[in-house]
Amino acid sequence: MISNKQKVFLRGKANSLSSFFQVGKEGINKNLLISINNALEANELIKINVLKTAPQNTREIALDICSYTKAEIVQIIGHTIIIYKVSKNKIYDLPKD
Repeated sequence: MISNKQKVFLRGKANSLSSFFQVGKEGINKNLLISINNALEANELIKINVLKTAPQNTREIALDICSYTKAEIVQIIGHTIIIYKVSKNKIYDLPKD
């Protein structure tokens, strides 16, 4: 579980990121979840856009992705999800509590 201080740090880092994935009318499927998991392993912090045509709302999609990938939601703003997962090759040194 990441603390609020760590979430603030990660939100700042996510400002400069562009979206890695888009979830549209097809929703989330196994291939998308595998791709997201691989991207998290390589980058630790990713942004996902949810299009208005998606079959679920943004929060449900974020929870489904995080339950599969064992990642944590950093922030949900509108139709954008920012998620974080510690990888083997650490990129971000999170501040201590």
